[in-house]
Amino acid sequence: MIDGMEHLPTTEAAVTALRALADRYGREIEVVHDIGADQTSRRTAAGVGVTTDPDGALPHEAHVEFGGPPRVRVRLFPEDDALIDVEGVECPDVPRDDVPAFLRSLFDGLAYVKARRFPPGYFLVVPLPGDRTHKEFIPMIVLTPWLSARVR
Repeated sequence: MIDGMEHLPTTEAAVTALRALADRYGREIEVVHDIGADQTSRRTAAGVGVTTDPDGALPHEAHVEFGGPPRVRVRLFPEDDALIDVEGVECPDVPRDDVPAFLRSLFDGLAYVKARRFPPGYFLVVPLPGDRTHKEFIPMIVLTPWLSARVR
C-alpha cells in the first residue's frame, strides 16, 4: 500500500515500497544492499566471516538514493528504523513504517523549514500521518537552496 499506512516487515518490503514511490514521482533510484552480519553497519562486532546473528537471522541493510531535488538518501536498518538524509540534514531513528510517508511529504512539497528567531535556528519539519511530525535541527551552514526555498 503506497497511499496509506503500511507495515514494512522487512528491509526488502521497504525497498519495494521506495521503488514504487520513485516510479510514482518520476525519480531515479539507486539501491545498494548489505546482507549479512559481517556487512551491516550495526553488527561490527560480528567478526570476520560471520553472516548470521546469534538467532540465525540474516540481517539486511539497504542504502537508497533518489535523484532530483531534494537530494534524499535513505539507509534502512535491520532493526526496523531508518536514517533519512535530506539535503545534508540527517533525520535519524525514523521508524521503517514511516519512511514512505516521510518521502511523500517531501516529494509532495508538504515539508518545510521553520525559522526560529531566538535563539536563531532552523528546523526541517516533515508532516506524517496521524497529526505527527518529524522535526530536525538544521545548522545554518547546511541551508541549501532547496531548504532555503521552504523557510516559513
